[in-house]
Amino acid sequence: MNLDYVPLLQLQRELHGLPRNHARFRRYLRTIANKDGTSLKLPSLVIMNPMGKDHVTALLDALLALDADGIAARAVAEAADQLMNEPGDFKVALVVADDLMGGWTNRYASEFSLRFPRGPAAPAGPRLPRWLDDFWITGVVWSSESASEQAVREAILTAIYRTAHLQRHGCPRTLRDRLAQEGAVMVGAGCTRPALDEDDLAYTREVLIPFLDADDMRTAIECLFGDTPARTLGFTPRGLSPWAGLALALHDARSTVRL
Repeated sequence: MNLDYVPLLQLQRELHGLPRNHARFRRYLRTIANKDGTSLKLPSLVIMNPMGKDHVTALLDALLALDADGIAARAVAEAADQLMNEPGDFKVALVVADDLMGGWTNRYASEFSLRFPRGPAAPAGPRLPRWLDDFWITGVVWSSESASEQAVREAILTAIYRTAHLQRHGCPRTLRDRLAQEGAVMVGAGCTRPALDEDDLAYTREVLIPFLDADDMRTAIECLFGDTPARTLGFTPRGLSPWAGLALALHDARSTVRL
């Protein structure tokens, strides 16, 4: 994979430095589109909340102070070395998603779509969609979390390894497929979390077994993200800890155990 990191944090900060009014939103639209408005120049910025409040500004300031763009660029270089035999030319960016006070952004519905893209969001073939000038990979940090080097690296590396996995295997259909994908992605990215103790892992495995062939979003969110996230969407609690299914996926991928 040919990966070109594009630093966008300062641009996001400049947008958040403008008054929260229609002029800011119009500036945002001009920023993400090309000059004639026929395609998206910076499609990764679709994920940001252009009307974000002070908590987003504070997180952007913290990320800039951390040199998050530098951390992300080094992570991209590492991934490019590891994935040099994978096809594709991609631009890579780091973007803040506002799940804390973004209004329309539910963390778990958004994260499901980022982890398991369909249609135009999924890695495409050799031809670009007409509304894109380049293929992009977007690492996402969330406004509900603190800035850290680990968060930045994991955001970038999981996004890259997920794209490589999707190119090799296509979009996952069942819960079993989604567990396999995310386990492989997190191992490739060097993630050590989420994690559960042995009893909780065994319990989670038992709960998930009847749902492994389910292919719907609701069941996947309930099983992958756990009860608290499921409740935010009005879904059915299954008695699972936060991020339980993803913790099991990471554990099994690291230990080569398969569900």
